[in-house]
Amino acid sequence: MVEKQKVLIVDDDNNIAELISLYFTKECFDTKIVNDGESALREYDSYHPDLILLDLMLPGMDGYQVCREIRSKAQTPVIMLSAKGEVFDKVLGLELGADDYMEKPFDSKELIARAKAVLRRCQQVPKEEPKNDVKSVRYDDLDINLTNYSVVYCGKPLDMPPKELELLYFLASSPNQVFTREQLLDHIWGYEYIGDTRTVDVHIKRLREKLKDHKTWRISTVWGIGYKFETS
Repeated sequence: MVEKQKVLIVDDDNNIAELISLYFTKECFDTKIVNDGESALREYDSYHPDLILLDLMLPGMDGYQVCREIRSKAQTPVIMLSAKGEVFDKVLGLELGADDYMEKPFDSKELIARAKAVLRRCQQVPKEEPKNDVKSVRYDDLDINLTNYSVVYCGKPLDMPPKELELLYFLASSPNQVFTREQLLDHIWGYEYIGDTRTVDVHIKRLREKLKDHKTWRISTVWGIGYKFETS
């Protein structure tokens, strides 16, 4: 018998949480509901969910804090759910490690589809890579390691959110190759992200603030198309 995948639903509106639970139960998922951030972290350690549906506006510890705490110890996929629809809120959630962001109210079929897409992406990644199979790229004064999620710039460790690091690694792994914003969204988030492609622009801007143009490499804009990691 195939074990059901577990979904932890975190929402202070129990009516919405129950409705989401019903959607996922019909799709043969196992679900558990909690109504605040502190309970979410406790249940995470005991329930061991495969996916977390996380509301942002929670009493006490908000969804951003919950996501940050979970990302400090695990890579369990997180989909943020919120009535906040501004680009800033979406980008902040994604930068903190969320795998997707959906505005309320949302369509139940779209939520299920996105959840399945996120889970597929995670299942394609081996849980444990061989010790000698290190995913890293190196350039002058820049070392990007995707295996341990670290960046060393000019000899110093650089603090970088997961999605920024993944975007940088993806571009740097294919030097001088041009990628559209849509391609970058597809590769970094693992599926066709239905959202504002300005998310990529914001991530690129933050990368450029941390990585100044080097004499042998830079993140270049290809006007009207997208971006590339340019080397010389």
